[in-house]
Amino acid sequence: MGIEGGTPELLRGANVPGAGPVDVQLEDGKVREVLPAGTAPIPSDPAAVLDLDGYLLVGAMAEPHAHLDKAGSWDRIHPPMGDLRAAIVSWRAYADTMTEQDVFERARAQVLRNVAHGTTAIRTHVDVLRGDDPLRGIRALVAVREDLRDVADIEIITLSPDDIPTAVIEAALDAGADGVGAAPHLAPDPFAELTRLLDIAERRGCVVDMHTDESLDEVVTLGALADRTHHWAQNVSAGHCVRLGTLSVAERDDLIAKAVDARIGMIANPITNLYLQGWEHEVATPRGLTAARALIDAGARFAAGADNVRDPFNPMGRSDALETAMLLVVAGHVTADEAFHAVSAGARDVMGLAPAGPTPGAQADLVAIRAQHLTQAIAEAPGDRIVLHQGRIVARTTSSVHFPTQVPEPVKARS
Repeated sequence: MGIEGGTPELLRGANVPGAGPVDVQLEDGKVREVLPAGTAPIPSDPAAVLDLDGYLLVGAMAEPHAHLDKAGSWDRIHPPMGDLRAAIVSWRAYADTMTEQDVFERARAQVLRNVAHGTTAIRTHVDVLRGDDPLRGIRALVAVREDLRDVADIEIITLSPDDIPTAVIEAALDAGADGVGAAPHLAPDPFAELTRLLDIAERRGCVVDMHTDESLDEVVTLGALADRTHHWAQNVSAGHCVRLGTLSVAERDDLIAKAVDARIGMIANPITNLYLQGWEHEVATPRGLTAARALIDAGARFAAGADNVRDPFNPMGRSDALETAMLLVVAGHVTADEAFHAVSAGARDVMGLAPAGPTPGAQADLVAIRAQHLTQAIAEAPGDRIVLHQGRIVARTTSSVHFPTQVPEPVKARS
């Protein structure tokens, strides 16, 4: 296999989608050159060679919508299963009592699970909390970001209910948050709350990532977000957008056109929205998912994220972007290539990150997966993976299968 860690100079014999077996040369955290397999010169130090025969090599995944401060809290809270508002009630009761150390430990463990599966960039929403110490979650994630800066890029977005004062949101930005977010559609006056949050972002010139229209039949705010931010220079994203998937074709396409024209990054969250939405429908339960197919066809900046992992908003989740891609295929009716793009290059674009992957000049954030092709990788999510962040190996997983008895040879079918 080659080196166990460190910084390889040559990835030899990797299978790159669309290019076949290749040798990939790395230098200073970037891809220097991609050559036909077996043609790249061997480095003077043989230990700098990583043999990837039998592996599919792709750009590392990115998580454009996480809640690291909530991750792994399900077993501590033991909440009842239910819809979005029930999850909010359970989470807020726990959040009122949790400590900064609790958030740090759960968030750090979640980042490492993501990295082990091949995700090297994470955008996380972090609650601005109620009470006397509203920034303890923000401080915890700033500490995680610093602690794990060599294995992943972490971006922090504020998540504040409408009863959090503007000054506290500003203080969260001063404490290290990178951008402004919230769920204005849940406020008593959604459009006033959206305006308040965008005023903060415009004044600060920071990233915007709103939870947007996360319901099957309530208010639609996406158009107002697009109208207000149409000419903004800073990066703007809208997560969930479940309501977009329930509108008439004409209404849907009009809103999508506005979002595309405003260059808003659209982020689907299949696993959490499939869990949270539709509880009130006993039969023909609608799918809680944005209009993924229509967004891609319209040329939207499109990404997908896992959102919540094992917390009141989603009791499941494998911390693996290939799970998100699989759900996009089966629930969103997109192709395997489109789904993987949404959790890798598309996600990085929506997050405003530099391109990464086995392409000359790209950042050497890469993942090698033991699979023959992309569809197999998404379908089977093989455990064997090697993950590189800025050219350095940051995680390696190997697996093996043993049958306790000898498996008989297959019996030939009779002609």
